Order: sequence, then structure tokens, then C-alpha cells
Amino acid sequence: MGRSDPKPTGWRKLVTLAREETTGIHPRLLALQAALRFLPKHRGREARAQLFSLAGFQVGAGTQIANTPKINGGPSLFSNLVIGANCAIEAECVLDLCERITIGDCVTLSPGVMILTSTHELDIREHRAGPVQTSPVKIGDGAWIGPRAIILPGVTIGSGAIVDAGAVVNKDVRPQTRVGGMPAIQIEVLKAHETPGP
Repeated sequence: MGRSDPKPTGWRKLVTLAREETTGIHPRLLALQAALRFLPKHRGREARAQLFSLAGFQVGAGTQIANTPKINGGPSLFSNLVIGANCAIEAECVLDLCERITIGDCVTLSPGVMILTSTHELDIREHRAGPVQTSPVKIGDGAWIGPRAIILPGVTIGSGAIVDAGAVVNKDVRPQTRVGGMPAIQIEVLKAHETPGP
């Protein structure tokens, strides 16, 4: 007869419980969120971005963050977010940092954008949400993600692309294209911006 591991008792049970309950708590993230509460809701965009930088996130010069995005992730949370220069991160965005999110220069995330890097494998019928799977997301320079759009794990949004409001993006988006719908499909190829002549 095989021996099973004994259940923890007394103080060991308390330590095990404390470890389980505090997994995913990031003191630096909590400190950042506390500091951000002192900034006016619709002001201090650049100061907010600088505080993100001080906390350990990589944020480029000139980037503005409208209010504190909802952030979750594992132990490498702070190294999993890279935001380029001159970006605009609007209110109520959700950033799932279980895997890396790379945002290029001059990107706009409109209000309520959700970027997910984790999902579940399809499992048995009694419990369909199986083990967690993670995949990075990349958003190219100059892209514009519309309000309430959802970017799913593993997706790359090409440079200069536009994702329409409310779109659910489950496949890569080619550069200089506009997509929309659920799931998102290509709507048009965008013309390059023409510089006026002399």
C-alpha cells in the first residue's frame, strides 16, 4: 500500500494557507496603485506614466496613461510590459501580464481595451477550463485599438493597423489594415499617410 503525503497540520497548515493566499500579490504594484490614487482622474497622464516607469515597467518618453489599467500577472509581471514612446493608454484598459505585452511607439489604446495573454486548454467535459496557457501579444508602431476591443493571446497587431471598437481579435492583423467584428476580419487596406508637397 503506497503512502500518501500527510496533510499539513498546525503552523505548517497556516504557512501553506498564507503562501497560497498571497501568491500573485505584488507589493510594488500595490504601492504604485496607492500612489496613483493621489493623481486627479482625468489629469496627470504623463506623471502616471512616469510612476509606472519608477515602479519597474518599461515605458517610453512622452507616453500618457489616463488612469490605472487593471493589471494581473505572475512573478515576472514587471518585465512583461513594454510600452514605447508617445503612446496613449486610455481609461479602463485591462492588461493581462501572465506573458509579455509589447506595445510599439505612437500606439493608442482606447478606453476599455482588454489585452489577454493567458487562456485555458480545452479539458474534459466535467471541467472544460483546463491548464493555463500563455502567449505574448505584440502591437506594432502607430496602431490604434478602438474602445472595448479585445486582443486574445498570441496575437500580433501590425504597424499602422486599426482595430475597430468592440472587435475580438483572435488572429494576427497585417500592417496598415483595418479590422473589426467578432471575430475580427479585415475591413480594408489603409493608405499610407501622404506628406504634402512643397
